[in-house]
Amino acid sequence: MAADRAKAPRSGPRGGSVDPAALMAVAEALDDMPRRPDMLVEALHAVQDRFGAIRHRDLRALAELFGLAAVVPYETATFYAHFDVIADDAPLPPTVTVRVCDGLPCAMAGAATLLAGLRAAMPEARIIPAPCIGACDRAPACSIGHAVIGEASVARVKAGAAHPPALPAPRAYSALAASPPPEALVATIAASGLRGLGGAGFPVARKWQLVRGNPGPRHLVVNADEGEPGTFKDRWCLAADPHRMLEGMLIAARAVEASACWIYLRDEYGDLAPGLARAIADIPAGAFDGPIHLRRGAGAYICGEETALLESLEGRRGYPRHKPPFPGQVGLFGQPTLIHNVETLWWLPEIITRGAEAFAQAGRAGHAGRRLISLSGRVREPGVKDVPMGITARALIDEFGGGMAEGHRLVAYLPGGASGGILPASMADLPLAFGALEKHGSFVGSGAVIVLSDHDDLAEAARNLARFFRDESCGQCTPCRAGTAKAAAMLDAAHWDGALLAELAAAMADGSICGLGQAAMNPVLSLIRHMPEHVP
Repeated sequence: MAADRAKAPRSGPRGGSVDPAALMAVAEALDDMPRRPDMLVEALHAVQDRFGAIRHRDLRALAELFGLAAVVPYETATFYAHFDVIADDAPLPPTVTVRVCDGLPCAMAGAATLLAGLRAAMPEARIIPAPCIGACDRAPACSIGHAVIGEASVARVKAGAAHPPALPAPRAYSALAASPPPEALVATIAASGLRGLGGAGFPVARKWQLVRGNPGPRHLVVNADEGEPGTFKDRWCLAADPHRMLEGMLIAARAVEASACWIYLRDEYGDLAPGLARAIADIPAGAFDGPIHLRRGAGAYICGEETALLESLEGRRGYPRHKPPFPGQVGLFGQPTLIHNVETLWWLPEIITRGAEAFAQAGRAGHAGRRLISLSGRVREPGVKDVPMGITARALIDEFGGGMAEGHRLVAYLPGGASGGILPASMADLPLAFGALEKHGSFVGSGAVIVLSDHDDLAEAARNLARFFRDESCGQCTPCRAGTAKAAAMLDAAHWDGALLAELAAAMADGSICGLGQAAMNPVLSLIRHMPEHVP
């Protein structure tokens, strides 16, 4: 009986047979791209760009060309928002796709009205909402392909009113040439007080020492995947002076004696890729002996988390890894890896040139150094602000933001983007610095300050942020996947159940693998704690 039920051996690979024509077409799209698993995301970009979408037959062809199981290209492609995976017989998406940012600053500036207007005016195009595209100071913003349109209107979008950033001019890397040997370099940065400016604020010199404590080969990875709503400082750095960031990268690479550098650029910043590639090509000969790789993300906020970024660089879904081990011990390809965001590297040339003491003394209220703040919302002059570490939100608005926008009164602010919580105006005199806000259930994080006024619905702001976390959860762990969805649904109720929301937040914080699930409820909890009069 058992023999009668036995299946005949499979005649071909799982997932269907490979179409010879698709195999040839995909191979042509890849050109001379190496057929390594870590190149899979780049290969998917090549197929998407060539054909306008990725059909199932293309995924089977990629599996064949890369020597992968058929499921691997499928699960990778469907993970990222910017890949259009369609059936073999499905029509292609519209040629023009307009992504309208619905992040909090853009929502405050009328993104919903813009979205509806574009859908009515451009029925031939695909008009879709999208998470933050890093143009919060020009809200509302949208993108056509990789062309970003700030202060967008229906007329401007129809006209395609966007211009690519200018290509950078070559320059000498004098700070790199002047930097001391690794041990002395670590000591210099320790004296400066520089901390990681991607969000965690870990001391840079200590991080270098931890990486150096593990045997090589070592890698340096640049995290250019800022996606926190309200954050756009890394875009500004890469557009204004990519060479300064690259010089900082090479200084850090010298400190940890890295053998290779990797730059992971979020796909929303694709308009900056040509300038960055040009700047890499113009690095002076002899500045670095190893390879410098430029790779693109594909629309996944979670890949700003350092271990999810490593997974993506290795050609997989951006699922965060369990820690320990930490990337400094077991990172890219299992080797010790130093990961820094763009702004952290931005400051290194100045510290080397002007001295550690000068940098350290630039702070306020006992805090060391300077940082770039992404300022958006109800201020007269939004933008990236070079400020002393420890500045208060009130001083930031008055001294660097031109004051509140006409007719607006400060009611609340987000000191650290979506995950940093919402604080009332009565707390606007607290330092925007690491360690200064945590006791209030908040933190400065990546330095994304969003200013809210008496014209804004704070409960709706919390709902906007909850929807963002729901949509951007990678889905790997249940507390985050189910918790963010439950939170968004609960916040749509006419009356919020504060006790149940707090219980949900505790479960998410305790059980989530990474910071997304752990911090997703911060805006809700801080609103309930500090401004209950704004809670339904």
